[in-house]
Amino acid sequence: MKTLLTLLLSVLLFTGVYAQKLPRIKVLATGGTIAGKGASADRSAYKAGELPIKDLIGAVPGIEKIADITGEQIANVGSQDMSIDIWIKLNNRINEIYKNNEADGIVITHGTDTQEETAYFLSLTSRYDKPVIITGSMRPATAISADGPKNLFDAVTLAASKQAANSGVLLVFNEYIFSGRAALKTSTTHLNAFTAPNSGPIGQVYDGKVVMYEKILRKTNKDTPFDITGLKTLPEVAVVELYADAPATAINAYVNSGVKGIVTGGLGNGNLNKVNSDAVAAAVKKGVVVVRASRVATGRVTLLDETDDQKLGTIVADDLVPQKARILLMLGLTQTNDTKKLQEYFFEY
Repeated sequence: MKTLLTLLLSVLLFTGVYAQKLPRIKVLATGGTIAGKGASADRSAYKAGELPIKDLIGAVPGIEKIADITGEQIANVGSQDMSIDIWIKLNNRINEIYKNNEADGIVITHGTDTQEETAYFLSLTSRYDKPVIITGSMRPATAISADGPKNLFDAVTLAASKQAANSGVLLVFNEYIFSGRAALKTSTTHLNAFTAPNSGPIGQVYDGKVVMYEKILRKTNKDTPFDITGLKTLPEVAVVELYADAPATAINAYVNSGVKGIVTGGLGNGNLNKVNSDAVAAAVKKGVVVVRASRVATGRVTLLDETDDQKLGTIVADDLVPQKARILLMLGLTQTNDTKKLQEYFFEY
C-alpha cells in the first residue's frame, strides 16, 4: 500500500498536478545602458539600447529557476531620451497586464539617467498594487563584469516575492532596494549609482533572497488620484535651477512660452534671489503654478521660512528634488489648479 501511494505521488508530481508553478514575470524593456553595446569590452564608450530584451534575459544564468519570464520591448532608447509619451505607454501597459492577469510581477529595464523619474511617475499613476520593479546598469552588456545581469536577476527575484506588493514602483540597483519616490542617482560612473539621501534603502536582495527594512508610508498606486487613463499629454512644467546672481531670464521665458507650472531648484531652503522672486510673483499673477524645490540633495523645503509662500503664492516641494517635483506638479495639474490642494499633494505623495 505504501509503495502504491509513493508511486501515485510520483505520477502526480511528474504530470504537474502538485508541481509548484513559478511566478509569471513580464519584463518590459525600454533600452538604456543595460541593453548597451560597446566596440570593446575594456572601454567605457557604448551605444545604449542596442540589444533586444530576449538577449538581456538570456544573459542571466539561473533566472529561469525563479520565474516564468516573458519579455516585451516598449522602447529602445538611452534614458536621456525618455519621454512623457513612453511614460504614458508604460503606465497603460502595466495597467493592462494586471487587468488581464498576464503576469504576477513586472520588471522594467531602463537607463539610469532618468530611471528615478520613471519610477516615481509610475508609482503615482499605476492603478494596481502588484509588484513593479525598475532596474538598469552602469556598464553596457558587452563590458567586462557587466552589472546588468545581476541587477536584472535581483529585480526578477524581488518582483517574484510577496514583499514587493503595495509599495509603488521599487528601484533595485547594486543589491539595494529603494522606493521610487526616494531613489536618486548620485554617481555618474560608479556601480552603486543610486542612493536615497533622505531615507536610505528600504531593503536588499542578496543570494536570491529579499530582506525588507522599511515599509512605504507615502500613498502610491490606486491610492493616488492620478489616473491618467486616456490622456495623451500632460500639462507642461519646466524646471529652473538657481545659482549666485542668477537672472530671471529662464523664468520669464518659460512664462512667455505658456507653461502651466514651474519648479525652481532654489538655493538652500529653496530660496530665490530678488530678481527671480519678482519673476515668480509675476508668473503666479498670470496663473502659472510655481513650486519651490532646492538644488540641495537632502533635507526639506519648508513653508514660511525665509520665503513668505503665502504672500508670494508659491508651493513647497517638501523633500522632492526638482525633477521629481516636476512630475508631481504635472500630475497634480491634471486634477486641479488650486494651490492649496496642490500643496496637500506634495505633503501626501
